[in-house]
Amino acid sequence: MSDQAVQTAKAPVAAVADTLVEASARSATGPAGRRAGEPTARQGSRNAAVLLAFTAVTNLADGVTKIALPLLATRASASPAQISAVSLTLSLPWLLVALHVGVLVDRVDRRRLLWGANALRLLALGALIEAALAGRVTIPVLCVVGAVLGVAEVIALTSASALIPALIPPEGRERVNAWIAGAETVCNEFCGPFVGGLLLAAGTGFALGATWVSYLVAALILLLLAGRFRAAPDTSRADADAAAESVNRQISGGLRYLWQHTLLRTMSLILTVLCACWGAWLALMPLFATDVMRLSPREYGTLLSALGIGGLTGALAVTRVNRALGRRWVMFADLVGTFAMMAVPALTTDLWAVAAAAFVGGMGGTLWTVNARTIGQRLVPDSMLGRYTAVSRLFSWGAMPIGAGVMGLLAEGIGLRPAFLVFAAFVAVAVVPFLRVLTRPALAEAYGD
Repeated sequence: MSDQAVQTAKAPVAAVADTLVEASARSATGPAGRRAGEPTARQGSRNAAVLLAFTAVTNLADGVTKIALPLLATRASASPAQISAVSLTLSLPWLLVALHVGVLVDRVDRRRLLWGANALRLLALGALIEAALAGRVTIPVLCVVGAVLGVAEVIALTSASALIPALIPPEGRERVNAWIAGAETVCNEFCGPFVGGLLLAAGTGFALGATWVSYLVAALILLLLAGRFRAAPDTSRADADAAAESVNRQISGGLRYLWQHTLLRTMSLILTVLCACWGAWLALMPLFATDVMRLSPREYGTLLSALGIGGLTGALAVTRVNRALGRRWVMFADLVGTFAMMAVPALTTDLWAVAAAAFVGGMGGTLWTVNARTIGQRLVPDSMLGRYTAVSRLFSWGAMPIGAGVMGLLAEGIGLRPAFLVFAAFVAVAVVPFLRVLTRPALAEAYGD
């Protein structure tokens, strides 16, 4: 048989093979280029509503507990150290268990982890309600309850953040991250403490009971989620047997991944500086506002409200501002805002100037949060997302108490206003790596633009 005849005989077979390959590719990507397992727009809209409702309800309850526990501590003890210890138990788990929780999130069904976190909350609050009704609320009891609630918060926030790429299509993630950031700001910083104060006025048992019901409702809301809840397996040879690795090796892998990725590493280090400044501002502002600015309680409330209103404004405007200015300069706004927060109090005691700086700082913080979360969800493999989230939040949230401690020492040594200037200088130094690494091409590549 001639070569031409052989080629003629092979042609139908090749055509069939090409058709099968094309059909396989279409089944892998789905309609409109959608990858297999990626949520549809309809599923994404439903999941976005569920995640937003879950975030709003749990953050509202968290806001109530964060005001209820310290208040109960003041009734149980007059010692400032013991009262501070109760507040510390709510945030300390981020330093102690975040890395291990990140491994857990990459190994286990993430929706079940959210249920587990709320189960811990229900158990802790149930025990506290029983103790309150029996008149046995003591500092040790409050510390244990605070620690359990703190661990539950680490599990819930890490799991919820890692779920978004599996439940929301890429084109909708920026919007969902903005909604969630807005819900966190409104419910945790505004509505939660306000509602907590009203509920506590009605009775401690009533306040704790309403919070218990809120966590139960949030757990039931999760039943409405649709999609994949486990981390997608990593097909690379290096991580093919990740499930068999020890916890410490997986923690090291998460740390190594973040450190070797230039963009993510730089973002995390810059955020560490910014969060340290926030911790310093929140720690020193009460003393500065009362002793230096001579503010009344109402004026001090106005100052803190400016911070939260700025955060909410950032959540509402982030998509439009990203389109108008570009993501690079929108993220740079957080450095500008944090610098203003630290520098303005050192230069003036005018309430409206300091409040304006707080507004800009709050807005910049939300603009950074939304964009940074979206970048992480696009760049980090699903099998690594829990560890990445835990490591990045360990650096950022763990920096807040450190910043508060350093600010206190500086204020003791050099005075209040110079201490603010020192932290403003830290932000100014962070501008250099930002401009060198977070370039327009690097961010465009991260977003797939």
